[in-house]
Amino acid sequence: MAAVPNDGSMDVTKFGQDPRDDDDPQETAEWLDALDGVASHVGMDRARFLIQRQIEFVRTSGEYAPFSTATPYVNTIPPGKQVAIPGDQATEHKIRSYMRWNAIAMVLRAGRETNVGGHIASFASAATLYDVGFNHFWHGATADHGGDLVFFQGHSSPGIYSRAFLEGRLTSAQLDNFRQETGGQGMPSYPHPWLMRDFWQFPTVSMGLGPLMAIYQARFMKYIESRGVVTTQGRKVWAFLGDGEMDEPESLGAIGMAARERLDNLIFVVNCNLQRLDGPVRGNGKIIQELERLFSGAGWNVIKVIWGSRWDALLARDHHGALMRRMMEVVDGEYQTYKSKSGAHVREKFFNTPELKAMVADWTDDDIWALNRGGHDPHKIHAAYAQASTPNGRPTVILAKTIKGYGMGEAGQAMNNTHQQKKMQVEQLKAFRDQFKLPITDEAIADVPYLKFDEGSDEWAYLQARRQALGGYVPARRQKAASLPTPDLGAFEALLKGTGEGRKMSTTMAFVRFLGVLLKDKALGKRVVPIVPDESRTFGMEGLFRQIGIWNQDGQRYEPEDSGQLMFYRESETGQILQEGINEAGGMSDWIAAATSYSTHGETMIPFFVFYSMFGFQRVGDLVWAAGDMRSRGFLLGGTAGRTTLNGEGLQHQDGHSLLWASSVANCISYDPTFSYELAVIMQDGLRRMVTEQEDVFYYVTVMNENYEHPPMPDREDVAQDIIRGLYLFRKSTADSAMPRVQLMGAGTIFNEVIAAASLLEADWSVAADLWSAPGITELAREGREVKRWNLLHPTEVQRVSHVERLLSGAQGPVIASTDYVRTLTEQLREFIPQRFVVLGTDGFGRSDTREKLRDFFEIDRYWITVSALKGLADDGKIAASVVADAIRKYGLDPSKPNPMGV
Repeated sequence: MAAVPNDGSMDVTKFGQDPRDDDDPQETAEWLDALDGVASHVGMDRARFLIQRQIEFVRTSGEYAPFSTATPYVNTIPPGKQVAIPGDQATEHKIRSYMRWNAIAMVLRAGRETNVGGHIASFASAATLYDVGFNHFWHGATADHGGDLVFFQGHSSPGIYSRAFLEGRLTSAQLDNFRQETGGQGMPSYPHPWLMRDFWQFPTVSMGLGPLMAIYQARFMKYIESRGVVTTQGRKVWAFLGDGEMDEPESLGAIGMAARERLDNLIFVVNCNLQRLDGPVRGNGKIIQELERLFSGAGWNVIKVIWGSRWDALLARDHHGALMRRMMEVVDGEYQTYKSKSGAHVREKFFNTPELKAMVADWTDDDIWALNRGGHDPHKIHAAYAQASTPNGRPTVILAKTIKGYGMGEAGQAMNNTHQQKKMQVEQLKAFRDQFKLPITDEAIADVPYLKFDEGSDEWAYLQARRQALGGYVPARRQKAASLPTPDLGAFEALLKGTGEGRKMSTTMAFVRFLGVLLKDKALGKRVVPIVPDESRTFGMEGLFRQIGIWNQDGQRYEPEDSGQLMFYRESETGQILQEGINEAGGMSDWIAAATSYSTHGETMIPFFVFYSMFGFQRVGDLVWAAGDMRSRGFLLGGTAGRTTLNGEGLQHQDGHSLLWASSVANCISYDPTFSYELAVIMQDGLRRMVTEQEDVFYYVTVMNENYEHPPMPDREDVAQDIIRGLYLFRKSTADSAMPRVQLMGAGTIFNEVIAAASLLEADWSVAADLWSAPGITELAREGREVKRWNLLHPTEVQRVSHVERLLSGAQGPVIASTDYVRTLTEQLREFIPQRFVVLGTDGFGRSDTREKLRDFFEIDRYWITVSALKGLADDGKIAASVVADAIRKYGLDPSKPNPMGV
């Protein structure tokens, strides 16, 4: 290939619109010549300024001049402005080649013995993107640097394992157990902190969550620094994404916030291999141009890395802009096809005009085939990373063009089925070996052996030196932070005493009072992070505005409308509340950043995310699942919880199932407290478990907006522990022991209806009713199942008894349970209750009406509870069935009433 001089400059007079679209080329040339003179003699900044003033002139003259955020389809950084990559590039290429091979070998070896699968193509396209970061940019955590946070693309996990194997962090036995985890020695398919607790930091394979969480991690770093908790200067958040992943709403949903908050500690790297999982991303368009417009319009710094260094010579020859125009004409579907074919095909299809053919007339087909994309060129990538790492007050996105399945040849390079490729034939492996010059013999290649550098070799020493220079290995996860003391339960004495007779409050207000006590605690107060998605006043939290302020790194540059009021809206650089607007996903991402701070920053923070319960788990369930995987610690508060407590809002606001959803997350501890003392006991114990004992659990606690009297905590030694276990005896009936007896159980606000039903049973029907509060139904079920499992596996030992069975073993009569949630929640307890068990719940869609009418509609109020208890006694033969009929008539219940579950 003939060498072409290239000084890194670009003739600005030659590159622009197609001259065929120009009505007056001579005038255009004069304007461009003038602009070229300014750029050459004064500088490009002055040229930009003059262009902007011309646009402003047109606009102020009454003409609409639309703003274009698109730039030519070439690299943002010209060759002459590239920061040179340091280090030994031959050694780095060898390391990178070994990484590529081992990533493939891991998947192929797993597939040879099992059907667990794996992905080859994603890392093949991104290997250079990762390798440059590992070698030159990503800091490990040290005493004076908290470490960079890297969100690795989930499907690239084999490559990250491969790097760790070369570094000596993983063994070949572990690699051979890729996706084979149940034996305890395997490695997860994707980044999963729960399963590799000292390795992965962030779960990212649920696409879209990685970019969203990365944005909020970057913002949280600003938050904790401005509040004086930890220094985060110099630390970066890197997020690796696929261009297909950018179709997920979560991927782009918060990029405006990132720019608004000036998150110059945030870097997105979008691997633009032009393919989704099944084919082209924008076959008829250009995903890089589309993403450039979106990110530039949002206020990001955009760096395009499209063409590798081998294109520089051709671009230097492009004196009339023909090559640049052709680059812009070709759509992504065609670019994908090029790299699945040959150099001859590219010559014919891409260089398709006399002018373009002349540019490569002295090039061979192999020369043309070797024209590389920017995402596979370490020089171009390093230059982009270096620029992105220089703070400029804006987040940065790097759009790097790559080839999916790079190097896989006929096995899948740039093919539509590349993502599903999990096997390669021997001849295809040989071609891969030859391309990357790997030391594997023909005889050995069928076994797909792992490659590793000998300890003490130059390559091994280089690997270690690069990581030592950057502070340590990446990824790596800190498991613990310093244990902190939890306030004694007595610190919340006001909540334990109840409201007193005649005074009423909601459990939401009880929570706010709990939070107020905690904020004054010397050890934990500054670590509390209240998070609300623009509903603070709904939850009665507006008093915190003045007390602790809403965090804003710009403070408050305006006088709020309510400045004359006691509880005015106050923003502050050191504020403590994170308020996300109407944005549950953002609030949950804030919560995750705070809930994992013990690991990412070595500092325990205690987040409290308060949201409409209906818009919590239902709306951000995927993020909650990720939070569980990340071993998050903190409190989620489902406000206005229950199907019938939010009495004017209707179907889409009324939650009857969030506790059931919470039960599906193994490390989510969930409760539905009725009284302030229950809430205080539960949350104080949660603080002990998460902050002092450092358990990797988090809490979901429902709180209601219904006001009622709260009694004092029963004065029994076992009550607090029983509340935590999930069930306790609230009150034992003192009625005549000869009377028929039932056991009434409830939780949340409906427990008040249960208490009222006990009075009706005794006054109207001479039936005694013992009252059981069950704030932790899911915790009871989990403990019961654990007991049953232990008994199964220890048949010859003394059999254990679950908490539910122990408390109810001597109880008389049927057990009637009513909650504001679907029956399935309470049905979890059926196998542990020895008596007849009758469950009431709020199955079906919500309605808008008064609380009283809603509870009648869903058949969970005091009258339905009473009738259900009488029916249970009749079924047990304790009373006549006619008594049930009498009760139905007495309370005006309609036997022909439609089933609320009916659709």
